[in-house]
Amino acid sequence: MLESYKIKSYCHIEDSQLLLNGQVLYADQSKAFTEFIKAAYKSENTKYSKFFKMDSLSKLAFLAADVLLKNQNYTDEEQDIAIVFSNNSSSLNTDRKHQSTIEDKSNYFPSPAVFVYTLPNICIGEISIKYKLNSENSFFIFDRFNANHLKTYSDILLSKNKAKEVLCGWVDFEDEKDYKAFLYLVSSEGDLDNNEQEINKLYNI
Repeated sequence: MLESYKIKSYCHIEDSQLLLNGQVLYADQSKAFTEFIKAAYKSENTKYSKFFKMDSLSKLAFLAADVLLKNQNYTDEEQDIAIVFSNNSSSLNTDRKHQSTIEDKSNYFPSPAVFVYTLPNICIGEISIKYKLNSENSFFIFDRFNANHLKTYSDILLSKNKAKEVLCGWVDFEDEKDYKAFLYLVSSEGDLDNNEQEINKLYNI
């Protein structure tokens, strides 16, 4: 039987609000995503030079992860944290941007800076670079948030000592108004139950 693991901390970014453990850190609902995420990044005094070159999905995932990990007082020294993310649209928003640069043969201008983000797990790479994470990582595509799958997968990683903690969650970007990040940190220590019902409650907070 697997050990019962706990949720240490969780973060939401949705509707132009950034929340940590249910508390609003930054909000400006007058801003669409592009301006909001830049302002939220600056409000957190985050330092990562590549942030402004990222696609929207990576900015969303990176900021939520950074807020969580900073809250645990982790630094950019190597950490033993696995990452297990999921979403519905993969990297579709960036895929469409890339497609628009190649569909007209008479005006063919593919950008390597766009193309590099045409995989959803690139956001995991950005987080891993910042926090020197060399543990297991996966990115799953589901129709909807699947708390049970993430719980089972993270429990297995922890029970088999593949990592000391797992950064789990949902990070999906459709467009400027339709996006959501819900990330949470699972370990042997924490205050919140890591079960499907509790995770779903946190997801919908």
